Amino acid sequence: MSRTDSYLSYLDATAKIQYNVALILEAKALHAEKSRNWICQHLSTAAYESNADHVKQAVDIHEQLIEVIDGITKMEVAFAKNLGVLIVEEDNSSLGGSAGGGFGDLFGGSGLDYAK
Repeated sequence: MSRTDSYLSYLDATAKIQYNVALILEAKALHAEKSRNWICQHLSTAAYESNADHVKQAVDIHEQLIEVIDGITKMEVAFAKNLGVLIVEEDNSSLGGSAGGGFGDLFGGSGLDYAK
């Protein structure tokens, strides 16, 4: 497999992962909407012995949402780092004047000719 084919394969896999992440986020948004409706209708102050218990339950729910957002953010940062590595490799190969593969060949040249 050539370098260009490898890059294309990697980008295709990344695009598929991003699509699946979008589906997960859509499902999470739907679940959050259902949860919000249930919480608004069922978790009233009358359901708890004290205000502290009520606040504790609300904090627990928010902590769960923050964990989901934090996990997705970490995953997206990792994707960005991986793509950044590919871009840096491409830039380095352009600087060195190597003739093999990469994104530049895909799009008819990188547009950045450092040899001139």
